[in-house]
Amino acid sequence: MKSNRLSAYILLIFTVLGSCMSELNEDEFANGSENELVVLLIDEDGIDNGDGLNNFSEIDVNDDKARVGLREQLSFFKNNAGKTIELNSGQMGDEAWFALTSIPNTWINAGPTDNGTENFLAPGPGLGSPNIDDDREVLLDDISGVTPLRATGLKMLEGKKVLAVVYDSDININYSPMRGNLKGENLGLVAFEVISIRKNEEGSSSSLPIVKIQILDVDLVMNWKKVLFSNPPVAQSSSEPFDIIPPASAIGPSFVNAN
Repeated sequence: MKSNRLSAYILLIFTVLGSCMSELNEDEFANGSENELVVLLIDEDGIDNGDGLNNFSEIDVNDDKARVGLREQLSFFKNNAGKTIELNSGQMGDEAWFALTSIPNTWINAGPTDNGTENFLAPGPGLGSPNIDDDREVLLDDISGVTPLRATGLKMLEGKKVLAVVYDSDININYSPMRGNLKGENLGLVAFEVISIRKNEEGSSSSLPIVKIQILDVDLVMNWKKVLFSNPPVAQSSSEPFDIIPPASAIGPSFVNAN
């Protein structure tokens, strides 16, 4: 009798613990507990239909409905949460991944919130939706702090979770001072965890690394805390430094709250 009673107590304890763990996992996605997303930009050299790595279709990457300000989740990513894939990161002088190291005051003032990053993601007036003059892109040109990521910068993101706005064309960069043109049609949003970075053995002599990611569902993580990658290596020009091979290790990344 005592043995049966003890077994019943043990079963009850494990049932309660299992219920609590399930609730914690649900809360983690609902509230973003102890999780944060690094906000990045990815252009057509990183995600595009017909790319050699994944052979995405137009529908997979929302190319059939690309437009300025599109913020829908890319179809392939929405339908393949949890899947591990590889993405290109461009080549020297034509990078595909970009960090936002700071947010312009014009984005903060644009609305609809008092947070410039959230306004860009919404998007707010002049950040992808029409402003009072019906101009969707007036606040997207000559943006300081848009930094192309090469091998070392990508390596610094290993293990980090990312939310990226995907562009249907190239993101153009001017150096010294570093500024980016963020005008152009968008494919939407993707979220993922960066698993690893490897040298691109199949590309050209100037190809940047291949990035292995695990897809996250944007709808489940959108409310997580968002941060900016504040210390990526800053390129001096389109060719310097020639940084195409991932280092064995990299300095720790620094993140600041996305304001």
